[in-house]
Amino acid sequence: MKEEEKLSPWQNKLHEIIYEADTPMGKLFDIILFILIIFSIILIMLESVKSIDIKYHRVLLVLEWVITIFFTIEYIVRIICIKKPSKYIFSFYGIIDFLSTIPLYISYIFAGSQVLLAVRAFRLLRVFRILKLVQFLGEASQLKSALKASRAKITVFLFAVLIVSVMMGTLMYIVEGDEAGFTSIPTSIYWTIVTLTTVGYGDIAPITPSGQFIATIIMLLGYGIIAVPTGIVTAEFGRQTRDKTGNLSAGKYIHVNTQACPSCTKEGHRDDATHCYNCGSVLNE
Repeated sequence: MKEEEKLSPWQNKLHEIIYEADTPMGKLFDIILFILIIFSIILIMLESVKSIDIKYHRVLLVLEWVITIFFTIEYIVRIICIKKPSKYIFSFYGIIDFLSTIPLYISYIFAGSQVLLAVRAFRLLRVFRILKLVQFLGEASQLKSALKASRAKITVFLFAVLIVSVMMGTLMYIVEGDEAGFTSIPTSIYWTIVTLTTVGYGDIAPITPSGQFIATIIMLLGYGIIAVPTGIVTAEFGRQTRDKTGNLSAGKYIHVNTQACPSCTKEGHRDDATHCYNCGSVLNE
């Protein structure tokens, strides 16, 4: 059997620093990265204020280039310190990292594309791994599991709401007509959804007694509809909390290490894992 290809010592060290937050260097790197992401987003917001941009445009541009170069180097290093670069490049974080790096470069080709730098806000999703907030990692994992377990019920519920919206919207179109602003069935469905969700823009309103009566029913339904998805997820979350026994075989134990596979970049390994659960590669010690 062919021996598994291994990363060189310097690649292992870089991988440990960049992809993980269990070591002092890894945590320091990620905190610096987090600060730079926040700083970059602040720069983008300042650039959108015309009075500030006119006065400090050159300073803001220089600072943005410094951050962009750092992110570019970071992106390249992330690629070279894993065995299969494509696993990172086409991953969620890989795409976000790439999109947050290129806007300033392509702004010299396509005017205005630097506004895409706002995509860097998505990199803040790394905050839980970066700061190693154990308690929040556990809660986030439970919430994710609860949402996943509730998806079938929520999907059926949303489908039922959609049917109700179509029926009520069609009824309102028949009852109210063009004079009240219900010019088409899609417009009436839009009004129904706005009313059900208790948003109430007020751009369209029923004027007939029959329409107002139907609107009252829709408003009352709206309060119940808002509570249902919350109740489904809350019940599932509570069930998982009660079932959290710490039994590894039962899959209820919350693992809080930040170890990433050096081959496929998968995270979420068991605390005592020596091999990646996804590709079987040996994990860094």
